[in-house]
Amino acid sequence: MLIEERIQELKKQIQNKIPSGITISELEFEGPELVIYTDDPKKFADEADLIRILARDLRKRIVVRPTVLEDPDRAAGKITAVVPKNAGITDLFFDPETGEVLIEAEKPGVVIGKNGSTLRDITRHIGWTPKVVRTPPIESSTVRQIRQYLRSVKDDRKSFLRGIGKRIHRDVTSRDQWVRVTCLGCCREVGRAAFLLTTPESRVLIDCGEKPGATTNGTPYLYVPEIQPISQLDAVVITHAHLDHCALVPLLYKYGYEGPVYSTPPTRDLSAMLQLDYLEVVMKEKDKVPYSSNEVKNYIKHSITLNYGDVTDIAPDIKLTLHNAGHILGSAIAHFHLGEGLYNIAFTGDFNYQKTRLFNPAVSTFPRLEALFMESTYGGSHDNQPSRKEAEEKLYETVNRTISRGGKVIIPAFAVGRSQEVMLALEEGVRLGKIPKIKVYLDGMIREATAIHTTYPEYLNSDLRNQIFREGMNPFLAECFVQVDSPALREKVINGEPSVIITTSGMLNGGPVMEYLKCLGSEEENSLIFVGYQADGTTGRRIQKGWREIPLGWRETVVINLEISTIDGFSGHSDRRQLMNFISHLQPRPEKIFVIHGEESKTIDLASSVYKRYRIQTHSPMNLETYRMI
Repeated sequence: MLIEERIQELKKQIQNKIPSGITISELEFEGPELVIYTDDPKKFADEADLIRILARDLRKRIVVRPTVLEDPDRAAGKITAVVPKNAGITDLFFDPETGEVLIEAEKPGVVIGKNGSTLRDITRHIGWTPKVVRTPPIESSTVRQIRQYLRSVKDDRKSFLRGIGKRIHRDVTSRDQWVRVTCLGCCREVGRAAFLLTTPESRVLIDCGEKPGATTNGTPYLYVPEIQPISQLDAVVITHAHLDHCALVPLLYKYGYEGPVYSTPPTRDLSAMLQLDYLEVVMKEKDKVPYSSNEVKNYIKHSITLNYGDVTDIAPDIKLTLHNAGHILGSAIAHFHLGEGLYNIAFTGDFNYQKTRLFNPAVSTFPRLEALFMESTYGGSHDNQPSRKEAEEKLYETVNRTISRGGKVIIPAFAVGRSQEVMLALEEGVRLGKIPKIKVYLDGMIREATAIHTTYPEYLNSDLRNQIFREGMNPFLAECFVQVDSPALREKVINGEPSVIITTSGMLNGGPVMEYLKCLGSEEENSLIFVGYQADGTTGRRIQKGWREIPLGWRETVVINLEISTIDGFSGHSDRRQLMNFISHLQPRPEKIFVIHGEESKTIDLASSVYKRYRIQTHSPMNLETYRMI
């Protein structure tokens, strides 16, 4: 069936379901969404459940847009008249190409109203389709720039989405039925995550990251025949924003890819921020960068964001659903439903199966699940971490010990995830008197990453959301936190009073942490605390192993005399107990489990243990291997 014939068939089905008096002027696929253009958006708004019923019956994501739009100035006046003043509207953006008005407000819930009642009132009054976003409590330049950029390329995006919509909803032409996964990285190693999911009809790439600390083999195997030509991929899916999973996504556009990249909204924003920083770091350390900022913009222009639980067509025979992975903001377990009930496969990315200060535990229940690719960073038999409470007490003890002798505490941490967890622990420690009222300096992208966290509170756990928005106490805005935003202030911190310094990069692969290490590393009264995983080949792992002289560049070395501590329990990864616990709670239990994203001994050990305990077929795959699922 041609795409035009399919649209006409859908139009007939919709007309048979909608009340008389509502007219449909046009139907169009835009990306994974079916867009209904109508002269009667107000009548659609009066039928509160109509769109939900259409989406359920047609098994499509439905969007309604008006064909005739009210003047934006008059529409803005009507919006402010309908929405209660305590919503705190900060911006209105009218997009005539889509018929949507973006309402930015301090309290989105007030704009939405109970069961969407206020949104329907807005549509009744103005015809435009309202979309609501939260005004960030801490302004994020990344979020602002991405929103502005997407507005500036709205015509290109509309054309792109219509093209992708036709590609997604094309006919399935193959009579064969098989599913294969090719491992392009991340097997028996940590980093350069990349997996190719293929059917006779479609090809999807899951993650495309770099390997931290690698001098060779630092990128996925993107040149092998299975993935060539890259331009023919149907989709790319990013599980989360850490560079070992997303750093090289823009490179795909340099190689000719022009398709969509699916992720959660915070993953899109965080990954763009980290990719641009990655380019700066590479530029300083090497002569050649893998791509330019133009490719990062190209990625953003082609991004399609999905919330947890949204079931979305991404190819003619593949539906994608993203579920909370509990690892970092917006991290997702990617679940793929293949064919008409043919097969179901999930990729965990990195995940955490315990509740933390920031997030709820990873989801372990799925509608169907035949195969699972799961990470094993801490999958070794002895990789059992202390509780979060024990970790925080050890952190307080180390801080108190260091401050009492007049020293400074350096905490290298990933800008996204560990930094915010440690910030919350330190804020509570200062507030409750568990540690002195010292300054906690944030250097690198930590402040910007924190601002993005406050932009997407719906991705935080309910306790933290309530603390920020109901109790009016935002721990990220505590007085103890000071942003280091200049070399002069950094020098002042280094030479100043005892303090705590949280700084990037988390594995000491460049970034401002190296400046602190160079100036403070030789002094015994100071401390260096590791709160996250240190990959082989990184400066952090070398220090953990006992190196006391660290090379900086060609000629300079840093002498390490300060106290070194590793505090497990802050990691965003599940430890051995939690990994086994996750498998025991999986609903339904998969037929096959592939253990990835871990050192070779750990993936083999975990795979063996899973088989012995649960009698599930397990594999510890190697890079470049292809597995047929069905």
